Amino acid sequence: MKATGFACVYFTDERDRPLQLHSVYSPAHPWQPAGGTMEPGERPWQTAVRECREETGITVAGPPRLLAAVYGLPGDEWPYSTMGLVFDGGRLGEDRIRDIVLDPEEHDEVRVLPVEEWRPLMPARDFARLRAIADARRTGVAAYFDTWDWGAG
Repeated sequence: MKATGFACVYFTDERDRPLQLHSVYSPAHPWQPAGGTMEPGERPWQTAVRECREETGITVAGPPRLLAAVYGLPGDEWPYSTMGLVFDGGRLGEDRIRDIVLDPEEHDEVRVLPVEEWRPLMPARDFARLRAIADARRTGVAAYFDTWDWGAG
């Protein structure tokens, strides 16, 4: 079996509303946490820190706090299984959110909304993943989310 790995960072504002980035390259997954695909020789936390810095200008400090493990089966959209880790980036104040610098080749908007208001803005599986991550942050119990399959709606 072949798989790709990714790592990302979950941020909220000070009222625990999730922060998401709007993708310019993926209409199938329009809203995403900061993160991306692992590069050769990189470990998940290194990927999360690098991708977050590239996509937002934020350098996340450790130690890493795992919120979720995410797995998806391959499908027509992507021929490999996908395995990823989601780390807690903490809560950001309004000033820090306003100062986010997006990479225009990847994202064109930052938005902060209550969890339920994300539902109509993303596919059902992306929303289910977001809810699992938010619940993990709230409860302190890491989520295992294994239904982020490619080809599912």
